[in-house]
Amino acid sequence: MTRESTLGPVRGPALSPTNVGGIRHEAFLFRGDVGFLSATRDFILAGLAADEDVLVAVTPARMALLRAALDRAARRVTFLDLTEVGRNPARIIPAWQEFLDLGIERGRTVRGIGEPLWSGRPVPEQRECMLHEALLNEAFTAPPAWRLRCPYEVTALDAVTADEVWQTHPVVVDGGLGRVSARYRPPAPAVSAVPAVSAVPAASAVPAASAVPAVSAVPAVSAAAVADAAAATRPDPLAEPLPDLGRPRAEVAFGPDDLGLVRAAATRAALADGLGEDRAGDLELAVHEVATNSVRHGGGRGIVRFWTADGCLVCEVTDSGRLADRLAGRRRPDLDLSGGRGLWLVNQLCDLVQLRSGSVGTTVRMFMYV
Repeated sequence: MTRESTLGPVRGPALSPTNVGGIRHEAFLFRGDVGFLSATRDFILAGLAADEDVLVAVTPARMALLRAALDRAARRVTFLDLTEVGRNPARIIPAWQEFLDLGIERGRTVRGIGEPLWSGRPVPEQRECMLHEALLNEAFTAPPAWRLRCPYEVTALDAVTADEVWQTHPVVVDGGLGRVSARYRPPAPAVSAVPAVSAVPAASAVPAASAVPAVSAVPAVSAAAVADAAAATRPDPLAEPLPDLGRPRAEVAFGPDDLGLVRAAATRAALADGLGEDRAGDLELAVHEVATNSVRHGGGRGIVRFWTADGCLVCEVTDSGRLADRLAGRRRPDLDLSGGRGLWLVNQLCDLVQLRSGSVGTTVRMFMYV
């Protein structure tokens, strides 16, 4: 049986309803290609042996490596090019949600591999990857239970990012040993909603290739352990300020009657940077959506600013409002709803979107690569 979606075909017979629970979110620290296969191959084979649907979201190079290692079993796996879907990390949660929804519809259990961070990603994208990892713990607290493993190449992590891997994953496999992360720090609003992570089978349950070292069983994470780890909650990543970009090349203050001026400023900036008419139209629409949100929900006024840096046009809209929905723009909007599509559309139109909101207001920073 196959089911077509934007993720491609999902294969396999229907199963009985999935168990209750939420996401079981774990990181796997590895080194080199052999380490990557250790993090992924047996995890995938264990899912296939249990007749689960498996989605692997990685770079094309990792995809080729896994296809070769899995051989014929690769035909039962759904692959997703994360360099396209996940270039803007805000698009990744909707992809996982779609795969999970397909599983729910067909009564199937699912698991996934997701490598959002790879060598060479620009620093702003890296920052959004770690915000994405934190928000995953909030996005999937409700049933059904499913398991997501996030491989991280140790040599690609700086000290800050390495610490954030431990902060955003309740379980981390390091050196082949799975352990509860004592540094796990869910954002304050989500602490009480973090689900327990149940025990999972050892990788050795599926025969491994001789070149790929075995990995010990990932331990159970009790609700008490999560609560203890979360006692000293880290600052809310959605409220952390964005880096200062210096003096903008253009700035426009706007109110309810000035949205035309905002659109015109966005178009001028895009064409001046050589984006072309189509991409300039994308930016104009994205900026209009954000500025409209500022007028309707952000105090009625805002400021739009433009920079050019490192081959990228950056447009930022700030206002005095505070975001009510922490996952705004990361859920696919219902077709029958007249609202709720603005930030979703912005995430689809721009190469990268950074959103921060707290007591001092809301900032949406949009990147268009030239």
